[in-house]
Amino acid sequence: MNFTIQQAIIPTLNGYTTVDVQIEGEQIKAISTDSPLPPRGTVIDGRKKLLLPGFVNGHTHSSEMWQRGLIPPYPLELWLGELHEFTPPNPEQIYLSALGTAVETLLSGGTCVVDHLVLIPGKEVETVAAAVKAYQEIGIRAYIGPLIQDQSMSEGIPSGGTHREHEAYYCSTEEVLGMMQTVVDRFHQPEAGMNIMVAPTGIQLCSDGLFAGCMELSDRNSLCRHAHLLETKAQQLLAHEKYAMTAVQYLDKIGYLNPRTSLAHCIWLEDQDIAILAKTGATVVHNPLSNLRLGSGIAPILKYRQAGINVAFGCDGAASNDGQDLLEAIKIGSMLHNITDRDYQHWITPRESVEMAALGGVTGLGMEDQLGTLTEGKMADLVLYDLTNLSLLPKTDPIGLLVMGRPTQVVDRVWVRGEEIIAQGQPTRIDLKGLREALLQYGDWTTTRQSNNIAQLEQHYRQVMDLPK
Repeated sequence: MNFTIQQAIIPTLNGYTTVDVQIEGEQIKAISTDSPLPPRGTVIDGRKKLLLPGFVNGHTHSSEMWQRGLIPPYPLELWLGELHEFTPPNPEQIYLSALGTAVETLLSGGTCVVDHLVLIPGKEVETVAAAVKAYQEIGIRAYIGPLIQDQSMSEGIPSGGTHREHEAYYCSTEEVLGMMQTVVDRFHQPEAGMNIMVAPTGIQLCSDGLFAGCMELSDRNSLCRHAHLLETKAQQLLAHEKYAMTAVQYLDKIGYLNPRTSLAHCIWLEDQDIAILAKTGATVVHNPLSNLRLGSGIAPILKYRQAGINVAFGCDGAASNDGQDLLEAIKIGSMLHNITDRDYQHWITPRESVEMAALGGVTGLGMEDQLGTLTEGKMADLVLYDLTNLSLLPKTDPIGLLVMGRPTQVVDRVWVRGEEIIAQGQPTRIDLKGLREALLQYGDWTTTRQSNNIAQLEQHYRQVMDLPK
């Protein structure tokens, strides 16, 4: 189906202007600021509406939706112990939480989600199939990186010089890589907007062999690469224990870093690491809300930008955020850094935030030539915001209101690959009321639960991190 968006507001270098935009097939066919375009296909009234390229939710874990609001305040290493102890048990929940993640991303300006998907042990391929089904049904562009590791959870905490025995992981490195090949063969369909990534969880739980296998798989199938990187102080200590070098130096040494590598968090980098990321062209995905929620720290995003590193935004998982509101992540991820540098000329402006969320996000996926800007010939992944919504009033600076305000229910329409998948604030391809009812069928209202993993890990964690006993 074709569309003609008439008289929408778009940003220019020094202000705003109104344009007509034609969508033909999957592409932006024409953009006119001088004269109206002849109506073709469905005509959309763009007056009093802001048109922007879609944002990228550059790092999340959709299946964590089942535990959002539930896990007490813990640092990452302990929080993970509780999370994995109560992992959703069936693919139907994976399907529903992926749908929920997609809806929340779309209704906060995102047209693409990078899902570092937590897998059900023994049902890994079924887990991916369930998420793929959800994303295809709703129509969002998706990059699914099955979250893989080949080492047990306790190995993610530094030893601190003590000898510790770790139980073997439930499957071997070879089995993990074999599963990944199956997933790629079955589900990697970039021409349809469905992409598989290699996504080892990070240096803390992955062997050299797993990284090597992921790189080979990535090169052979032209896959993007993803991983967590130095989310916590404990991971920084662990990297020096494992490799006698920084985690970034290690990833650079083995060749994991390139322009299609995106790295979530990047809080505890050392100065020498910044130059490496800039040199390799890797992207930092900033997840400010989970970094605060888990007490992980504040990523030095202003330093990264000044060094020429590409930066994108992510919500992170819905149990460490605890939501998937991309506009909220963009707001916090922009303003947070005003306290890290006294020179206000380095602070992130609303227009820079929007560029990071859109062009920065697709750059980390190697798609900057096809997405991320309002340009004729690019793919039509677009969002139309209603500027008459109360939270985007009064009539001042639309992008300033979108980034620095508290916009709620402001997305009017969304196109992905030229298809209108949100119309008048509602999904066009799924039943939102039915999704809400399905989500209500699982779980129960609760406030406390006992975690055996926390009991086993906490004493050693406090010792290694030099916390009072």
